[in-house]
Amino acid sequence: MTIEDIQSICLQLPGVTEEFKLGDHLCFNVGGKTFLFTGPDSVPPTASVKVPDDEFEGTLQKECFSPQAYIGRYKWVHIANISCLNKQEWEFYIKQSYRLIAEKLPAKIKKQIGL
Repeated sequence: MTIEDIQSICLQLPGVTEEFKLGDHLCFNVGGKTFLFTGPDSVPPTASVKVPDDEFEGTLQKECFSPQAYIGRYKWVHIANISCLNKQEWEFYIKQSYRLIAEKLPAKIKKQIGL
């Protein structure tokens, strides 16, 4: 997987925007809220997604996953190498993170972006 592959998956979801934050992190947002951070310039490239509270500990047991610095307490995980996951796994984690963030958006914003 490449950053471009991840970008392609993200941009297929309703209302997704992308921007650079925190210097060199390519971030994907829904309703102005980030659901995926990437480190495209890292070697190897990295990414971070939100997971459900009840799946956080189990997810950390998988290869390449660790708590994301500073926001791990909010159940964000860091993937140390985006190549650790295949396309199907990336689709799962991206859509899950998107859903978790989109669910908390105000109704007005959900309606604006077609959710």
